[in-house]
Amino acid sequence: MTETLADAVTAIAADAGRVAMARFGTDFKRWEKSPGNPVCEVDLELDAMLRERLGALLPEAGWLSEETVDNADRLGATKAWVVDPIDGTRDYLRGRKGWAVSIALVEHGRPVIGILEAPARGERWRAEAGKGAYRNADRLRVHDRAELVGARVPANDLAKADRLFERVHQPNSIALRMAMVAAGEADLVATVRWGHEWDIAAATLLASEAGAVVSDATGAPIGFNSPRGDAYGVLVAVPGIHAAAVEHVRERAAAGMKR
Repeated sequence: MTETLADAVTAIAADAGRVAMARFGTDFKRWEKSPGNPVCEVDLELDAMLRERLGALLPEAGWLSEETVDNADRLGATKAWVVDPIDGTRDYLRGRKGWAVSIALVEHGRPVIGILEAPARGERWRAEAGKGAYRNADRLRVHDRAELVGARVPANDLAKADRLFERVHQPNSIALRMAMVAAGEADLVATVRWGHEWDIAAATLLASEAGAVVSDATGAPIGFNSPRGDAYGVLVAVPGIHAAAVEHVRERAAAGMKR
């Protein structure tokens, strides 16, 4: 069988996951890039490894990663790797399982390959545009829900305005929370703040291929490999509640954009 590009990316993600697991729960250097923004030497080790190996697969592709100083040259490329070496660093540092290696290949602003390697959870998530989304060998499909009240949301706690929802377990990784919608384990994930494309690119494809609707916090489509490399929030929902969820956060989204 001929190896596809997605197969090669999956293998690279698996190798990165093995490196991360070998260091998981051990002693290594860690610090804050800015207040509340942790990083560790494993992040940087994985970033260098992924950039070398993914770059060898597609030398013409641009590069956007949490742990690499951005270079505007990527904007001239029709394809770009959008990578978070460890999404959910807080859980990784605390010895918790809610983290993943996140790799997306973006073409003309849209993810076409998305991989989440979550070895501490025994999970490998994979999606290709038009070919569906999988966790390990299982094809994913979102839950069928038409009511916003009672929608399952990954959260440690809920604001008063959100107490119509049902809380479910929240991993630190936003990508894994989005993947929970793809797997039918949650119905809604919403953030109302500026965030980085590398956190959500791979999971956007996973969720979309499983039947979810993915937008920014205002309900608009998200384009990737953008000049700023960020998006105003993310809203991932099963189709039956996406419009209602956008309406539910509308005032908060509008207020946040004015700041």
